[in-house]
Amino acid sequence: MDKSQTILLVDPETDFLEWAQHQLETPTTRVITATKADDAYKIFCRESPDLLITETHLVPFSGLELLVKARQRDPNSMVILISAWGTTQTVIESMKLGAFDFIRKESLPFNLKMVVDAALTSQAELRAATTFKPQLTVEQYQDSIVGQSSAMQQVFKLVGRVSHSDAPVMITGESGSGKELVARAIHHYSQRSTKDFVAINCAAIPEQLLESELFGHEKGSFTGAIAQRVGRFEQSNGGTLFLDEIGDMPFPVQGKILRVLQEGEFSRVGGNETLHTDVRIIAATNQNLEQAVSEKKFREDLFYRLNVVRIQLPPLRQRVEDIRLLAEYFLQKVAVQKRLPRLRISEDAVRVLESYPWPGNVRELENTLQRASVLATSDLLLPKDIPLGTASSQPDSAAAVGNGAAQPAAPLTTESAIEVLLKAAQIDPNVELLPWLEREFTLYAMKATKGNQVKAAKLLGLTRATLRKRIDRFGITRELNIQ
Repeated sequence: MDKSQTILLVDPETDFLEWAQHQLETPTTRVITATKADDAYKIFCRESPDLLITETHLVPFSGLELLVKARQRDPNSMVILISAWGTTQTVIESMKLGAFDFIRKESLPFNLKMVVDAALTSQAELRAATTFKPQLTVEQYQDSIVGQSSAMQQVFKLVGRVSHSDAPVMITGESGSGKELVARAIHHYSQRSTKDFVAINCAAIPEQLLESELFGHEKGSFTGAIAQRVGRFEQSNGGTLFLDEIGDMPFPVQGKILRVLQEGEFSRVGGNETLHTDVRIIAATNQNLEQAVSEKKFREDLFYRLNVVRIQLPPLRQRVEDIRLLAEYFLQKVAVQKRLPRLRISEDAVRVLESYPWPGNVRELENTLQRASVLATSDLLLPKDIPLGTASSQPDSAAAVGNGAAQPAAPLTTESAIEVLLKAAQIDPNVELLPWLEREFTLYAMKATKGNQVKAAKLLGLTRATLRKRIDRFGITRELNIQ
């Protein structure tokens, strides 16, 4: 905390002002008082206090209006609202407008000093913090792929080389590493850029519907087919079709994809007409397809058809030098998309981001910065504003619990998650944590539902097909002895 700090205290009751001033004034903390909002704002403009504490009920305008005026003049101003009649709406509105905190007057004797100390500390950190200078060009913002590391430079070179051709491309990398962005960049720089880029997640669609989604269907071809449907291959004719999570594609559908690659033709489900399409295929997976081929879980002929050009995306932990650029990009992106103020980030906060392993990769970093932007109380993010390891930024199965589906019979509680993480500390430190956690959460869900795959899939927020893939990959059926 600074050696000399100033608090502006505003309340219409002089008795309260005397009490609060006595509580807060110290040899290093000066307290200035006011009873009216207009007088308080003049003092605020003249003194630039480190902290403003104001009652909500003031004249000639309210404490909420004083809050707005203060933060318009200084977006980093710390403001605490107090009231003896604070309604739920007032509390919500004050926090929405950027208040540091809201305290009911009856609780002031117990927590006023604690909240004030926290606010003054935050203000001192803000004023001492330095920000890094923006390094991104306008072109980098437009392309959406950010990175200056040597690993990403190699990726960019490959994108440039393959863009001029129609050769199939296989993009591999961990979940959240940005595979679809690379696919879109290939399309953007190709001769097909004026046509559609169509993406489909093969793991997110039930097996019985995936064929219809890809190839379309005729009216009456199956129960519920009340009209003809155009599939993704027809939609993307002349353009690019991105098959994400290709490793989760059911074996029967793989053969039909192979035919399209070989012959450029297909038929709708339930149809006799042979349709032709001119589509460039880009596939992506976070799985080891070579192993899937050896285990007869993925067609070898399709693998070689798709794997003409291979682009391997590095995980974020292997491109730490790109994190500050990505942070700058995501803060700009969230400001535009969510209509929020553009935030800066301190050097200390950048170092916190760079020291975190990012198991969820670029997607987790984006979610983390989006959450930080929404909850920010100033225009500068400090280390304490970075919500690392929170449920909102966890990838895949850990984040899927509580996804809005029906309430699971046995939710993954905080205690069970902690047990999983404690167990992780006892394993080989070189183990890849994300796949290991996938296995542990899948095993937990199967145990909690006594082997019921429908309930376990719902518990994890997965499709049943994806759950079955995990069960086979991790040998969970054998471990539980579930038939």
